Amino acid sequence: MPVQHDGFGRNITYLRIAVTDKCNFRCVYCMPEEGVPSRAHGELLTAEEIARFVQLVAGEGIRRIRLTGGEPLVSRRIVPLIADIRAIPQIEDISLTTNGALLPRLAPQLKEAGLDRVNISLDTLSPDQFGKITRLGRLEQTMRGIDAALTWGFEPVKVNCVVVRRLDQDVFGLARLSVERPIHLRFIEYMPIGDAGARGYRTADAATGKDGVLRAEEWDASDTVPSTELRERISAAGVAAGVGALEPVESGEGPDGAGPARYWRFPGAAGTVGFITAMSSHFCASCNRMRLTADGSIRPCLFSDAEYSVRAALRAGDDGRVLRIYRDAIAHKPQEHEVIGGTARQMSQIGG
Repeated sequence: MPVQHDGFGRNITYLRIAVTDKCNFRCVYCMPEEGVPSRAHGELLTAEEIARFVQLVAGEGIRRIRLTGGEPLVSRRIVPLIADIRAIPQIEDISLTTNGALLPRLAPQLKEAGLDRVNISLDTLSPDQFGKITRLGRLEQTMRGIDAALTWGFEPVKVNCVVVRRLDQDVFGLARLSVERPIHLRFIEYMPIGDAGARGYRTADAATGKDGVLRAEEWDASDTVPSTELRERISAAGVAAGVGALEPVESGEGPDGAGPARYWRFPGAAGTVGFITAMSSHFCASCNRMRLTADGSIRPCLFSDAEYSVRAALRAGDDGRVLRIYRDAIAHKPQEHEVIGGTARQMSQIGG
């Protein structure tokens, strides 16, 4: 089967799909407290339209699918959509990014439908701080989701933490989750996404601020903790706690997946600790992905507002036009992003 290459020789084999822009949480770096504006049902792709698009681009070399949101598990169509994608012969891997709250109930159905693995978002082990970051979530919901993912045999189970300097998260405590169980904890450098003037987020700050209020629209690059600094902090804490320092994981020995993380491990640990250097060391040169928004637009780059809508062509049943638009989007995939931040859509609307 052919594989599409962009103008810089990168093989495009990975598609991230935002099934919905709705979410049962309101994480402060992702969406406003009131959520995203409601849209007419007809503005969003149906599950059948998404599956049809995947079938078409599978013939163009797409092999891995990640379902995102918003929160994909709030969509009632998520299980049949996974089953439809699983039935496409070229698709080798189906993964899903979730906050985990609905996994205990849905894990059996997701497994039966053909979901291979999950990434679960967890930014803190402090119940109080978790509530402040997510606004609507409770720590025990996500922890039960991690348990369910392990119980139902999703492999690997990756846990993603966005690190923000002023939140002063217990990063060693999170990393330590990988010691006893096969959890692959990945720390992601904070990336300012969306129009800062329009975000308007508010949440209590557990660490700083005389008035006890964190104005997250003021977060900037100073809130990014470079992965090298983070790794040194976790290693030092590991030595002090008797766990040991992080050791590099050899290439090919980390968890499966198409992501850009670099992995380390505590001595004898069941899982790993990964670092995604979204800010300190860009990985554009190896980017193999495209994105499909919930309303049917292809985004060649997370940090660019360039979009190519396929919704009308899908609804017209014009497969040739869908593929022409898709190939045009690949042809315009930039060599690298210019400036992180300032995109018109929120992260929840992009399916980051």
